[in-house]
Amino acid sequence: MHWFTVLFIGIAANLDNLGIGVSYSLKSTRIPLGSNLLIAVVSMAAAYLSIGAGTLISHFISVIIANFVGGFLLIILGLKCIFDCLKQEKESSQVVVHSNSNFSKVIREPDSLDLNNDKVISWKESVLLGSALAINCLAIGLGAGITGVSPLYATVSVGLFSVLTIACGGLVGSKLSGTKIGKYSNIVSGIILILIGIYEIVF
Repeated sequence: MHWFTVLFIGIAANLDNLGIGVSYSLKSTRIPLGSNLLIAVVSMAAAYLSIGAGTLISHFISVIIANFVGGFLLIILGLKCIFDCLKQEKESSQVVVHSNSNFSKVIREPDSLDLNNDKVISWKESVLLGSALAINCLAIGLGAGITGVSPLYATVSVGLFSVLTIACGGLVGSKLSGTKIGKYSNIVSGIILILIGIYEIVF
């Protein structure tokens, strides 16, 4: 069991959550505990399915090949996170078009999910927000599953860090108003994924 991978998969899959928590906090929009937990459940479901799919694939290839393929996929995903963030920064006046562009808009403009403008994320709104944030879990989970990471432990890690990152983002939002953590969370996430990929290939 690669506990390093389990821990950092949870962190990498949820760095966007930190940015969302900070953004909402700065605009006085609350994410109640119930809504936060529901977002975590949606992320956990996506993570479990994708990790399970990756684990199934790993049964048909050797451990060495599985670790290499899974690690390679994580590195590619990490590079994509970094390049997408840099591209969005360079083309800030344009919408980056790709398969989950609607979900990406949510990450860039989180207020779009406060449908009734009551400054509170309801259960219904949290399902939509959780679905947007779960996109990361699908791609990351597949690569992690191929490397042989436990679907159960990795899913718990994703859920735990989902709750923690949103809660922490809400608590420290005002203090981070002058930083770029939320804006560049994809770069940090990408670096973590690259490190996980290298770790899985080497060890």
